[in-house]
Amino acid sequence: MRAVVQRVSEARVVVDGQTVGHIGGGFVVLLGVRRGDTPEDAAYLARKVAGLRVFTDSEGKMNLSLAEVGGEVLVVSQFTLYADTRRGNRPGFSEAAAPDEGKRLYEQFCDLLVEQGLHVETGVFQAHMQVHLVNDGPVTILLDSSERQRPTRG
Repeated sequence: MRAVVQRVSEARVVVDGQTVGHIGGGFVVLLGVRRGDTPEDAAYLARKVAGLRVFTDSEGKMNLSLAEVGGEVLVVSQFTLYADTRRGNRPGFSEAAAPDEGKRLYEQFCDLLVEQGLHVETGVFQAHMQVHLVNDGPVTILLDSSERQRPTRG
């Protein structure tokens, strides 16, 4: 699974002219699910998102998590995070999970964030969405569950 995490001062997602999710300060998470991803991938990314310390403390350092600042999360499914552009200019999406598998893990990811005490809003899975956000910082972090299997460098 991949997540593009953006720290925002506010965000909303619109489907067919209607706002379906809206948050104040917190994170917008664009979430892509890959074929073969597992519940463990969802759990890993949910822990990482909830634990990211990218909000400023009293000394101006990025040192606080979502829970510590009372932040919210807007999660938007985005299969295009698995676009393959190695051959030409038209991307292929064969690495992205099938819709039923993607939706199941997307919903599990959101549920895991809620279980950690976070307020979560969502887009509509497989819908054409317009995401409006004010990136705060800007702070944008790329997370990938495949990273949990690689050793860190010393």
